[in-house]
Amino acid sequence: MNLQQRIDLMVEMGRHIVSGDERWQAAKRKAFAQNSWFTPEFIDLATSNISKNYLEKSRLANWAKSYGIPDQHPHPALVGIVMAGNIPLVGFHDFLAVFLAGHKQMIKASSKDQALIMHLVETLHILDSGTSDLAGFAEMLKGCDAYIATGSNNSARYFEYYFGKYPHIIRQNRTSAAILDGSETERDLGDLADDVYQYFGLGCRNVTKIYVPSNYDFAPLLEAFSKYNYLSEQHKYKNNFDYQLAILILNKKYYMTNGSVLITEESSLYSPIGVLYFEYYDDQQAVYNHLRASSQVQCVVGKGYTGFGQSQQPGLTEYADGVDTMQFLLER
Repeated sequence: MNLQQRIDLMVEMGRHIVSGDERWQAAKRKAFAQNSWFTPEFIDLATSNISKNYLEKSRLANWAKSYGIPDQHPHPALVGIVMAGNIPLVGFHDFLAVFLAGHKQMIKASSKDQALIMHLVETLHILDSGTSDLAGFAEMLKGCDAYIATGSNNSARYFEYYFGKYPHIIRQNRTSAAILDGSETERDLGDLADDVYQYFGLGCRNVTKIYVPSNYDFAPLLEAFSKYNYLSEQHKYKNNFDYQLAILILNKKYYMTNGSVLITEESSLYSPIGVLYFEYYDDQQAVYNHLRASSQVQCVVGKGYTGFGQSQQPGLTEYADGVDTMQFLLER
């Protein structure tokens, strides 16, 4: 299978995941039944972004050209992929990169996100039966030539133990932050709400902390964030919100809320579900330099940085943890 054929198959995949195909609709319903964080709204958001930002023909062609991906890999490797399950199809980029690079892959899907990726690999086999030996699934990944594993800081230690002697990419917990200067428009703040609330804040590109200047007025932000107040009707999110509210009250800690998010001052980057941390700053550039140097930060949102509302729409070359997955694969 040559490079153009691989690109064309991924373009077909992009069309499929925004289609009304009944098999695909059934897979999405199954994903939600297996994991209630995967609401139909957020499954559709994730798949739409993948189709638009990853699987458009010219984007794929330019990505392949920029790396000089060979038409056919002379010695394809078997790459083991351990996928995370925090947001729908979070491991799709790894699947796509391995396929486009011309390697074979064996996937260990997360128990939280099996239905969608399994359906798409099955669909790939239906689109071209010649791909049946290029992508498959296993509960135990053994005998691979290289590994890409994504998980928590705790699971990363196990990945290092099992995969450390092989070529590997091992990813850990990351999150994202926003830097505000107080001049944001109503639209900016509404877009920032997307960065905070989408996927219930479970993604590494979700903003879990904001940095604001002294005497910042939070009222416009809370009002703009009210567009997501309907999420408080989702029982799991509501349970988390109520629990965190009780903790803040018991600890007599100052907080602000619009009914769907709790905003409180905290030095940590990682906020719990239903909570957004903030911190005041004096030097905006110093804050940015600190965040970019941190191994915990995936994305910085704000004017002059990643645009408001764009954190959950990465392009093909915005690699998780800043590690160039395609370059890693082409060196195999």
